[in-house]
Amino acid sequence: MATITISKRELKDTVKEGVREVLAQELMSLRALVLPFVSENEHRDIEKRYVKPTRKAVKTRSVQL
Repeated sequence: MATITISKRELKDTVKEGVREVLAQELMSLRALVLPFVSENEHRDIEKRYVKPTRKAVKTRSVQL
């Protein structure tokens, strides 16, 4: 059986990275569960009522510091 030798720091960093990846995946799944369900009819109604916002600025102000 082959033995691999790594430092404690490398092991700690590897485990930390793995835990972060798993937590990120689980958080994505959890966020997807919390999102409200919107039917196609509701979605069309929302799009009719509220048009897509423009990117035009309403007011601009310049401030000199």
